[in-house]
Amino acid sequence: MSDIKAPLRPKRKKIWVDYFVQFRWIIVIFVVLPISFTLYFLTYLGDVKSERKSFKQRQKEHDENVLKVVKRLKERDPKKDGLVCTARKPWIAVGMRNVDYKRARHCEVDLSAFRNVLEIDKERMVARVEPLVNMGQISRVTVPMNLSLAVVAELDDLTVGGLINGYGIEGSSHIYGLFSDTVVAYEIVLADGRVVRATKDNEFSDLFYAIPWSQGTLGLLVSAEIKLIPVKEYMKLTYKPVVGNLKDLAQGYLDSFAPRDGDQDNAEKVPDFVETMIYSPTEAVCMTGKYASKEEAKKKGNVINSVGWWFKPWFYQHAQTALKRGEFVEYIPTREYYHRHTRCLYWEGKLILPFADQWWFRYFLGWMMPPKVSLLKATQGEAIRNYYHEMHVIQDMLVPLYKVGDALEWVHNEMEVYPLWLCPHRLYKLPMKTMVYPEPGFDLHRRQGDTQYAQMYTDVGVYYAPGPVLRGEVFDGAGAVRKMENWLIENHGFQPQYAVSELNEKSFWRMFDAGLYEHCRRKYKAVGTFMSVYYKSKKGRKSEKEVQEEEQAHLEPAYAEVDQPAD
Repeated sequence: MSDIKAPLRPKRKKIWVDYFVQFRWIIVIFVVLPISFTLYFLTYLGDVKSERKSFKQRQKEHDENVLKVVKRLKERDPKKDGLVCTARKPWIAVGMRNVDYKRARHCEVDLSAFRNVLEIDKERMVARVEPLVNMGQISRVTVPMNLSLAVVAELDDLTVGGLINGYGIEGSSHIYGLFSDTVVAYEIVLADGRVVRATKDNEFSDLFYAIPWSQGTLGLLVSAEIKLIPVKEYMKLTYKPVVGNLKDLAQGYLDSFAPRDGDQDNAEKVPDFVETMIYSPTEAVCMTGKYASKEEAKKKGNVINSVGWWFKPWFYQHAQTALKRGEFVEYIPTREYYHRHTRCLYWEGKLILPFADQWWFRYFLGWMMPPKVSLLKATQGEAIRNYYHEMHVIQDMLVPLYKVGDALEWVHNEMEVYPLWLCPHRLYKLPMKTMVYPEPGFDLHRRQGDTQYAQMYTDVGVYYAPGPVLRGEVFDGAGAVRKMENWLIENHGFQPQYAVSELNEKSFWRMFDAGLYEHCRRKYKAVGTFMSVYYKSKKGRKSEKEVQEEEQAHLEPAYAEVDQPAD
């Protein structure tokens, strides 16, 4: 067994921000949690009100709201109004970026009314939804019908628009790919005010493939048609402990869902859901799920665990018991399983409220959990925000499946963050080369998990305070992120841009492919109207000079060297 030791670091002198963060739970309990609960309840009432409207009425309101967006774009004065972005406040987004582009001159378009489920088409097996519909809302509508989105991101507050324009994954992504891979059509308002429907095989197919990861910089998404799948009432979940070194844990994770004989499309060999949590350099728990009927779940001897109740142990801690109990199986109601990480925000809740996992808190105050991420961001000033950027890690590393062991060792040596979340996803070989794409020639190697049409990747989720910070040692957060980004570039990995990025423009376009994106920026006249994806992702406040340069970008050659696809 390899002996991996994190480097020793000198002690760090505490400053006032350390104490503020240490006792931030006081603000969270008495301010953030009550307001969060109120907002969740009001949102729920709004969703119920929307659901009572007929699909015809929702469509009418949708069309009226689209016309308002078109009007706002046409009223924009390019000489003084700045570049277009949505009117959402910078702190509302779930992502950890500061959304610094909204702190400079810009033109806002209000999309706040776009939060309705427009249609559930059971014949086409498609849900047509607006961009601010969140995962909790859509699962509440579809699961009682024994239907679901093919990929349902775990946290309730994650929105369709964010998961499409940015990044979205779930335990079913090893079958269906990323959230954007399950979209059938986009309704987009272009820079010139045209409203188009983009699909993979119509005249806007290039736009269809360019939208994912574009951060809303090609047009304004006003609705999406997303694939539905049939589901059953319960998830039969198997918890399997794995021990050994990090390479052993990685192999155990691979074997949990990727048959060694390469039969990756065999439903008998591949589970419906997969995730693994790495609790230490030597311990992990692999979870695999299969949909199960109510009749099966309620058979004598089967254990049903309704993990959605507020007083239940946090899911990651419940899963950890497999390390002592050994392998076990239980049945979880499907919708509760989808949102199993919401209440404790994976394990971030432990840092925000150190005692919130205790039985007395769960029973008496757990019903107010979780705090809204937007309110947590709204109640922190610049100093606290900068502290978290340096002393805390929230990053996802998308890496080829066969490099997961290397990624785990890198994270241990450079960040020493535990637990870690592993979730596999397919990266498809598409007719057009998109911003994220599989390794060239992957189909010739046919490594474990790969098929002819898709390379298997894994999201290594790194969310928590690094070991050195917990021990009071010096830690360079920005430097660690830069090293991570360089490692990803060297290993054909990708960094979702909801997180804080240290990439400069050259490195950004080394990680992502610019060809199709730049082609669509020019073809659909987004340049000079919408911000570029790098400008939106770039860390730090934007000066007026930077705003002007971004507005005039159409006069300058693109920074990245691109191959322009044929129209």
